[in-house]
Amino acid sequence: MTAMRKWLSAAAALAVPAGLSAVLLGSRALNRLIRNDVWALFAQAAPTASGIVTEAMLQDLPEPVRRYLTYTGVVGKPLVGTVHLRQKGKMRLGAGQPWLPLDAEQYYSVRPPGFVWSGTIHLGPLPLARARDRYLDGNGNMLIKAGSVVTVADATGAEMDQGSMMRYLSEMIWFPAAFLGDNIAFEPIDASSARVTLTDHGRSATAIMYFDQQGRLTNLVAKRYRMADRGYALEIWSTPVVEYGELAGLRLPVRGKAVWKRPDGDLEYIDVTITELEYNLDSRDAAPAAASTEPEAIAPPGAGPVA
Repeated sequence: MTAMRKWLSAAAALAVPAGLSAVLLGSRALNRLIRNDVWALFAQAAPTASGIVTEAMLQDLPEPVRRYLTYTGVVGKPLVGTVHLRQKGKMRLGAGQPWLPLDAEQYYSVRPPGFVWSGTIHLGPLPLARARDRYLDGNGNMLIKAGSVVTVADATGAEMDQGSMMRYLSEMIWFPAAFLGDNIAFEPIDASSARVTLTDHGRSATAIMYFDQQGRLTNLVAKRYRMADRGYALEIWSTPVVEYGELAGLRLPVRGKAVWKRPDGDLEYIDVTITELEYNLDSRDAAPAAASTEPEAIAPPGAGPVA
């Protein structure tokens, strides 16, 4: 049994007796925390660089990366400084376990890299668990609350930092102009793949990106720390793209999954669809939903938490 499954089993046991009033109060407190985290994220974000993406910016990239960025349509589009997205999907706790409904909202800063993700896993009318995942100032933190009330996880440390940083790197596919930043380096592998490295706060995260002949990103594969029964395990992790569509005027993944490549078999644990995407928010627009008092208003993400 994984650490995540234990935490959410505890959440199921605690959420029901907590009652609706306790869940509402806990949700409001968590909403305030998330709102403050998003404001902190936007406060440290550098102003969005003026100008647009040009062909010249792609010139020195490996050929499959140039093909990919050209396919997305970023050439001629403004550079990106902040990002907001929403998702709906499903998540499961382990192989053979049932899929549970999942909602998500997430904010990003591009310079420096950072994100705040808030999520809800539902079981019936009440939230089974709510979570806030964060990468800020080079540090990762996963906070999980049973029914928005009882803290069942508050993970920090070097492994969490690495996992959060890797997650950020994998989710740059929703704001691909960020791959042109001076904190990103590419190494060519072959005609359909390249190695990408993100550097931040003196640390690096590296993954392999795979592309098809059209230039679409099809998968990202890396070593990432996974929460396990006795701490953390460094395992192969991938984020296959299921479907493309148009978001914010670009051709981007609209549905994707996350998979742990484990010795006892692959564990596909999250499947999400992007429902909304916007760029270059003003700080005054940050975390509008986080101010809501409804438990369902803020919910989980992207390629998913460190599970």
